Amino acid sequence: MTDTLPETAVSAPSEVRRSLAFARLRDLALVPAIVAVAVVGYIVNPVFLQSDNIVNVLQSMSEISVLVLAQTMVLITGKMDLSLESTFGLAPGIAAWLIIDPAVTHGLGVHVLPPALAIPVVLLVGVLVGAFNGLLIVRFGLNGFIVTLGMLIVLRGLLTGISGGKTFFALPTSMTYLGSTAWLGVPASVWISLLLFAAGIVVLGYTRAGRALYAIGGNVDAARAAGIRTDRILWTTLIVASALAALAGLMMSGRLAAVPAAQGNGAIFQVFAAAVIGGVSLNGGKGTVFGAFTGVLLLFMIINVLTLAGVPAQWTNFLNGAVILVALVLSRITGGKAQT
Repeated sequence: MTDTLPETAVSAPSEVRRSLAFARLRDLALVPAIVAVAVVGYIVNPVFLQSDNIVNVLQSMSEISVLVLAQTMVLITGKMDLSLESTFGLAPGIAAWLIIDPAVTHGLGVHVLPPALAIPVVLLVGVLVGAFNGLLIVRFGLNGFIVTLGMLIVLRGLLTGISGGKTFFALPTSMTYLGSTAWLGVPASVWISLLLFAAGIVVLGYTRAGRALYAIGGNVDAARAAGIRTDRILWTTLIVASALAALAGLMMSGRLAAVPAAQGNGAIFQVFAAAVIGGVSLNGGKGTVFGAFTGVLLLFMIINVLTLAGVPAQWTNFLNGAVILVALVLSRITGGKAQT
């Protein structure tokens, strides 16, 4: 008698390839909507299509887009990480707290590290948060939604605690560079965002590791039977996603030249709105990085059009929620599967 893998395990790779091919066709679904919004924006205000405004849209979405990329990776595996928005604020907050001089900032900070260590500290905080999430979710088998919701609250409270509810300012150049400098006339944060998305498209769409994420999200038992190290990949994904959230937070802090105690609060709503409208399934195993990018681009284009039209910014949350609901309904109609 010979040992054979279950039929589901054998068919898993081919199913993933078919899913990816279909997803790449769906990547273009939002392109007509983006063109339509661009036309409407020009009608509302011709400034919309001017280069300065286009760069402004790209810069304003650059930090959130990196969060969307991070969340997309996690969602494809069938999980979700709500704590990313808190890591977005805490990671640069920890770096600022350890680096800035309290004599300059009226008591904020402890000034125990040199400014040169800012970026390594930010990324290290992100890695540690992701590793701890992975420990609880992967090793102890706890519910990912509840774990990351608890971490969201814990990390937010930690940032409020070390800052006293105030804003860290007088940041060193090492913390403001990525968010304030320009490369070839375009903000560095825009280049970083585009490069990360390009890397994500290649990794998730054309490598074995990327296909493994889809296999895990589609059927974790079949993926495990096919020889995929599901636990290791899930853990690594959570760590990478958290590190990306920390980098995005550093970019935001650099642009603001400060780290507010509330940095990142509510960002998760925009992240989910962009990912869902971009075709990323909340059930896992479906969606692409390019689709997520078109989702966040469309969302910020709409916000920019509303701003140019004089609509108050308070309506943004309403827009984000409406986008999620509409995208879920469309996904249900086109996909034929109930959301769970």
